[in-house]
Amino acid sequence: MPELPDVAVYLERTEALFVGQPLERIRLGNPFVLRSVDPPKAEIEGRPLRGVRRIGKRLVWAFDEELFVVIHLMIAGRLRLREAGAPLPKKRGLVAFDFPNGTLLLTEEGSKRRASLHLVRGEAALAEHDPGGREVLGSSLADFSAALRSGNHTLKRSLTDPRTFSGIGNAYSDEILHRARLSPITWTSRLDDDAVARLHGACVSVLTEWTELLRADVGEGFPEKVTAFRPEMAMHGRYREPCPDCGDPVQRIKYADKELNYCATCQTGGKLLADRGLSRLLKKDWPRTLAELEERKRGS
Repeated sequence: MPELPDVAVYLERTEALFVGQPLERIRLGNPFVLRSVDPPKAEIEGRPLRGVRRIGKRLVWAFDEELFVVIHLMIAGRLRLREAGAPLPKKRGLVAFDFPNGTLLLTEEGSKRRASLHLVRGEAALAEHDPGGREVLGSSLADFSAALRSGNHTLKRSLTDPRTFSGIGNAYSDEILHRARLSPITWTSRLDDDAVARLHGACVSVLTEWTELLRADVGEGFPEKVTAFRPEMAMHGRYREPCPDCGDPVQRIKYADKELNYCATCQTGGKLLADRGLSRLLKKDWPRTLAELEERKRGS
């Protein structure tokens, strides 16, 4: 799922290319992507795009008379810049947004149609799309700490809960927790003030650095390779590869259709976190430490 750095760059390039241009037409490739009926799309078509903003991981386009387009890319949704009037791909094309100087295509890989388009009238209705999570960039340590300690959850869950923090998902939470040297399963109630400060600093530095990296990579173009798996990442998607800090292999926990990556040496004191499926299968044979895991590999 595109997270804060990806969404921020999407919006920056949309602003540079299309603000001031009329949205001539909204072409639906899949009617189910449109989740609202007021206002009708005909009321937005022809109006100039006045501005862009972000609500969590949602992209918001603003038009006159408090009319808004809200795009939620979910996991596999992507925006593609093409020449004006470009056709929608038959299988993965959901929406085409036609401007005089180009067309933005909303596409989605796979068979699950999770990406959504809402047409919204008024700021009050737009606010209903806000999960309420705190923006980390620009937040004080005190504000960050208050949000983090507003409930008692694991750090992984707290960072990725859009009601707690805005714009952080599975990929960048792995990077943040590694930078902060904190276990993803530590409960927020068990963090001391120093750990909270490290986590806040890691959030700010990771999100800022990745936004700047993606911005430099895109330049004057448009993001075409938005992915949660990048070779420059320290943890996410790097299972069994060496940790860039200590050299020990990156570990993972698989759950649902996601995986969590961490370094046992840097984050958990050498302790392996139990993968629910494997630990149930192996029971007492589940290795408890990285050293035990490596010893078993040598003996196999």
